[in-house]
Amino acid sequence: MLTKRLIACFDVRGGMVTKAHKFQDNIDIEKAGVIAKKIYGDQIDEIIFYDITASSEKRKIDLDTVRSVAKQVFVPFTVGGGIRNLDDMYEVLKAGAEKISIDSMAVRNPDIIKEGSIAFGRQCIVLSMQVKKVAKTEKIPSGYEIAIDGARFFTGMDALEWAKKGEALGAGEICVNSIDNDGTHMGYDIEITSLIAENVNIPVIASGGAGEPAHLSEVFTKTKADAAIISSMLYSPRISRNYSVSELKSFLDESGVNVRPIVQKEKYKLFG
Repeated sequence: MLTKRLIACFDVRGGMVTKAHKFQDNIDIEKAGVIAKKIYGDQIDEIIFYDITASSEKRKIDLDTVRSVAKQVFVPFTVGGGIRNLDDMYEVLKAGAEKISIDSMAVRNPDIIKEGSIAFGRQCIVLSMQVKKVAKTEKIPSGYEIAIDGARFFTGMDALEWAKKGEALGAGEICVNSIDNDGTHMGYDIEITSLIAENVNIPVIASGGAGEPAHLSEVFTKTKADAAIISSMLYSPRISRNYSVSELKSFLDESGVNVRPIVQKEKYKLFG
């Protein structure tokens, strides 16, 4: 049986990990490399890194900070923000990433998904989606609209249709970021996560809203999500308490959710 993955997400600006509430009112936490070292030591399954202002500021991703994180972790590492073409993808991979997340640029130029998939392999391309619940219309039948540029611009695109198109173009994974639930610590948006996971044939990551262990068991038992982002639960000062990766995995294991076990570090005595 495949295990469900726990993913730490770093929203980064100026080299610092920052936390927001519904994509606004950011507060800085700590340097990305420092947090990466601690969370890797806690045996997180994966890390996602977003340079959250690169697209809106129309600049390249902060490669120095990407490198600072890559030096600290030896788990799958996904990087996004300011990715505009194959050259940018190559630079990110060369800096230490194993997967590339594309979001706003994919909306502006969907062919970048196909180009990246052909050049680096489908498994390397993650389509990140900023979604917001809206009234259902003929144009947005799912009731969820796609936004870009850090939820600053709404596209009029239907989230489910975009997910299907992204898969058809070559995305190997989809991250569903709920704008409404982001930073609320009230739980994931089960409706849109389930809708997308039921209608694509690639892994889906739930994102936005986790605040306690029960939210993880809910998203894994009520949807077909393959992974969940747990950034606030690990280090945000806005949450009532933080959790270790081992605490979360123990809770999920006891709840019947199959997760990768924590490896107990054995101590070896050297004899000379």
